[in-house]
Amino acid sequence: MSIWWSLHLRREAASVPLARRLLIGTMESAGVDPDISYDISVALSEACANAVEHGGDSDRGEPTEAYRVTAYLDGEKCRIEVTDSGPGFPSGRGRAPARPSHSDAEHGRGLCLIQELSDHVRIGNSSGRGGAVVSFDKVLKWREGTPLVAF
Repeated sequence: MSIWWSLHLRREAASVPLARRLLIGTMESAGVDPDISYDISVALSEACANAVEHGGDSDRGEPTEAYRVTAYLDGEKCRIEVTDSGPGFPSGRGRAPARPSHSDAEHGRGLCLIQELSDHVRIGNSSGRGGAVVSFDKVLKWREGTPLVAF
């Protein structure tokens, strides 16, 4: 069995904990180990916060009101994808930076955190209409006693 869902969220700070709670609830119901759930939920929060902050369409001079979060729990893996309609990443960007440019920087840590908390990260721009796409995977571990036959 596979579980997937997709949310279209307003680019507002209040949307970040909403996405996080939905993901945690899904993983808890499926029997995912709480430590793994926590790591994935923090990575999701960072990706959503980036979409809220940077996901507007600056070329048209109008704010883009929404971004999308899609989550897949399939077998032994969870994949999260966050897509916005902003200006996207500078060309040539294919993965998260190794570390923030300054150790005391207040911004620029989100992509690094996603990379540290995930097993595989893809960062790029959406083809066609533009915007950034941050996608990350995590191998799942299960709570003791979880019937893995369901997945």
